[in-house]
Amino acid sequence: MNWNGKRVLVTGAGGFIGSHLAEQLVRLGATLTAMVHYNAQGTWGWLDHSPLRTEMQVAAGDLCDRDSVRAAMQGAEVVFHLGALIAIPYSYQAPVSYVHTNVEGTLNILQAGRELGVERIVHTSTSEVYGTARYVPINEAHPLQGQSPYSASKIGADKLAEAFSLSFGVPVVTVRPFNTFGPRQSARAVIPTIITQCLAGQSVRLGNLTPTRDLNYVSNTVDGFVLAASTPEALGKTINLGSGREISIGDLAELIIRLVGQPVEIVSEQERLRPENSEVERLLADPGLAHQVLHWEPKVSLEEGLATTIEWIKQNLEKYRPGVYTV
Repeated sequence: MNWNGKRVLVTGAGGFIGSHLAEQLVRLGATLTAMVHYNAQGTWGWLDHSPLRTEMQVAAGDLCDRDSVRAAMQGAEVVFHLGALIAIPYSYQAPVSYVHTNVEGTLNILQAGRELGVERIVHTSTSEVYGTARYVPINEAHPLQGQSPYSASKIGADKLAEAFSLSFGVPVVTVRPFNTFGPRQSARAVIPTIITQCLAGQSVRLGNLTPTRDLNYVSNTVDGFVLAASTPEALGKTINLGSGREISIGDLAELIIRLVGQPVEIVSEQERLRPENSEVERLLADPGLAHQVLHWEPKVSLEEGLATTIEWIKQNLEKYRPGVYTV
């Protein structure tokens, strides 16, 4: 696809992955509208700190409000839908909020896309919808299991995207990233949690150390999103974006401690544990469909990505609270 002048909307553009994707689309020449969540301070999330913030139009609104969604999507040819509530621990406390934002918000995107005749919607899923792996590597045919209110809400959103594709011919591609990490990620995620505690010289306090995750640097994930929007053969498909490599949380913590060069103790804390039946014990992607359809390959390794992320967090440590458990 020639992105020059392409009218594109990114929802969730003030967030971690969304801000990186918005910047990449601007670099590619897209005419970008960045939808951010309205707040009284008028802030735009990570876009406030972006050197490219003046090269995009920002629309503040709420995914739960059908009118603001439709207004943001007016004139868009391609929509990247990343806006969502994502913190798993908080979903135990406020499950209704996750249904409103993740399910109803996605419904608003799909309905507006259908009415406005957009060329393509790239809908964002998550590897959490698979639950604990029943077999590995996990391909797109793996059963879905809602082991947290967050994952259940994302399954609902994914199924709405599937239904609008099959029922109404809405041009949807569902991208299913495994655990993305990199600069700007919040302390709700495990990698910034480990890095910030290491840099602060504190013991690394985590929950369960045995689950494994398939970790993917943010630029790899962004590449996958762009290809999902521009590859004709991707239409109607759900596509995993993962590295095909797994690492346990305990081994990940030890790797980061070595890279930081700050010897600290690893401690498992009760308050950070998920409810027993909610813990996803193993995630390992089969990225074969992404290779086959999108010709996508992760370019940045885990170790390279961690080194870059550590350096960025060193320069931005004041944005984190290393001693506080963020849900």
